[in-house]
Amino acid sequence: MGSVILRILRLLAISAVAVAAWAQPAAEVEAVVTTSLGTFRFEFFPDKAPKHVEQFVRLARQGYYEGSAFHRAVANGVIQGGDPLLKDAKTPRNLWGTGGLNMLAGETSDLKHERGMVSTIRLPDKPNSDGAQFFVCVVRQPSLDGQYSAFGRVNEGIEVVEKISQQALDADGMLHEPVRILKVSIEPKKLEPFLSATPEEMRRTVTLKTTLGSLKLKMEPDWAPNNVRNFLKLVATGWLNGTEFHRIVKGFVAQGGTGYTRSAGPTHPADRWVRPVKAELRADVKHVRGVISMAHGDDPDSATTSFFIMLGPAASLDNKFSAFARVVEGIEVLDALEKEELEGEKPKRRLEIVEASID
Repeated sequence: MGSVILRILRLLAISAVAVAAWAQPAAEVEAVVTTSLGTFRFEFFPDKAPKHVEQFVRLARQGYYEGSAFHRAVANGVIQGGDPLLKDAKTPRNLWGTGGLNMLAGETSDLKHERGMVSTIRLPDKPNSDGAQFFVCVVRQPSLDGQYSAFGRVNEGIEVVEKISQQALDADGMLHEPVRILKVSIEPKKLEPFLSATPEEMRRTVTLKTTLGSLKLKMEPDWAPNNVRNFLKLVATGWLNGTEFHRIVKGFVAQGGTGYTRSAGPTHPADRWVRPVKAELRADVKHVRGVISMAHGDDPDSATTSFFIMLGPAASLDNKFSAFARVVEGIEVLDALEKEELEGEKPKRRLEIVEASID
């Protein structure tokens, strides 16, 4: 009896999400494309291509794309899919890509066909023959700008798009085996954690479980509220989990938090929210042992995910880097970091942020 009730509750929860998605405007929902090689999501641009967005959302809700496929690609360039003819496995290869066209007029705009852009297929040399088929750019395609109706952009799972583009192709650019579109659903956009949090809501403590033990970091939103917001977002989404401390300068800093060091791979679902954070520099906040600050390049406003923990005082960093937190427990971990064997500035063994969590 209990299991039946649980199933009912799950169905009700799923129905509630579906109803919410139907009720929300296009700017507040996104497409979830589930394929035989994985899932990617993309957001819409209803202000740039309102009719194309409306059509895609409507067709997706009707199940139009389920069972179709990505049938054509340029290796590491673009992928094309959505032809309803491919729902029938017996459709001859010479007809792949001929279905679902001539459905609406073009809506070209100033959107650039950059990495992740989703755009509409039309008949060659025939303007205003746009249809239900679409393509996704793996890399920038400037020759397509102003020629095709872009209406969305991948914000999660671009690695799946890349993988589809890397499948075996014939001489005409057709996939030897189509990558099946199992489902396209329309869901409310995911919300970015801490996006509108107040300074009081950001006075939190973060625990970093590392190879060498646990550190507790007290966030200091009075020092750098937007950098605290950024760090809490990375923690809340699990973005930092599995990354490593890739640089240690004894008596100076231990640096970590770069995606390319992540044990599970460089990409993460929360990459959609990774962007440069404006520097918040203060001369009265000193870079002393235990203070945490954001790393950046030549531009102080270029900090994204990489941070460093001070292993000793360095007045040369004051008012040049955005300090946002300090170690309040686990100072012995800093001692352990300084005892590690190095090759230059890189630890000889992997020193990982096993898990980051908000207390």
